[in-house]
Amino acid sequence: MMDPKVKEEIQRWLTSLNNDPIFKILLKNSNLTKVQAETFLIDVLAEKIVDKRIIYEDKAKLRLIKSGVSRGAFNRTLAQARKNIIRSIYTVILLGYLGVFDDPRLEPYIEISNKICAYREKYRELWETRQVSEKQIKILQTLQNEIEKGLSTLSKSRMLSGKT
Repeated sequence: MMDPKVKEEIQRWLTSLNNDPIFKILLKNSNLTKVQAETFLIDVLAEKIVDKRIIYEDKAKLRLIKSGVSRGAFNRTLAQARKNIIRSIYTVILLGYLGVFDDPRLEPYIEISNKICAYREKYRELWETRQVSEKQIKILQTLQNEIEKGLSTLSKSRMLSGKT
């Protein structure tokens, strides 16, 4: 049986993630459904958040729907998510194999990826130190706005056409 405080902490984290505008844009343009992403995150990251092992029966109860889901439904959704993630990774590997990453049209995607990494690191640093100044908040907000605009632009398929 899972500690209710642990369940609450993980669900609060999932809810905050679902409210994150960058996460929303990335998820919308990914190969994962919202349910698959939630299930995969529970499987992969929930144990790191609470720093203890969680059995699959309890992981199934961590889903944000009120009653949770059955272990079988959780495992089926997890299998779908893993399959979609593997296919996405193979797509990236295929593009590398074909030399597509040398195309200058992909540079904006690499740049936005670097901005997201910088944003994540700065956010993590502030979260861990719990010393947040107004200047740091403004920097994060500016970076977040740049990322949101960039992702919205890059999500349009014509970005790869070369006719922007």
